[in-house]
Amino acid sequence: MSTITTEILQQSLSELFAPWVQALNLTVERFDADSVTLRMPQSEQLSRVGGMLCGQAMMAAADTAMVLALIGHFGEFRPCSTVQLSSTFMKPLSGQDALVTARVLRAGKAMAFGEIDLAGAEDGKSVFRASTTYALM
Repeated sequence: MSTITTEILQQSLSELFAPWVQALNLTVERFDADSVTLRMPQSEQLSRVGGMLCGQAMMAAADTAMVLALIGHFGEFRPCSTVQLSSTFMKPLSGQDALVTARVLRAGKAMAFGEIDLAGAEDGKSVFRASTTYALM
């Protein structure tokens, strides 16, 4: 296993994910052994009427952040597939970047479980929560 760094996680964003995920312009803010926080900049391309961040972008960022949290947890990339992503949209987010924090709750040989919180980068208020299950290949 390699030692995970911010640079490795950032590089993983460009190497492991589809171009449309890369278009979210996610950057690694911080990480530890079981979690990662990504910044998703405010963007007109990711907003709907009224300048609100669209739900599709939130879900894609959440799923992406969890894959990076799993890399941090295992110390390397392990192929995985999203089995379940249950999301709750609590309030709109507009006028600020989003911070997406994914945390591994439990990871075994075949399955991993996590939770994600998306909050405004300026006000820190949660706007989206998700729980996830991944099959590990």
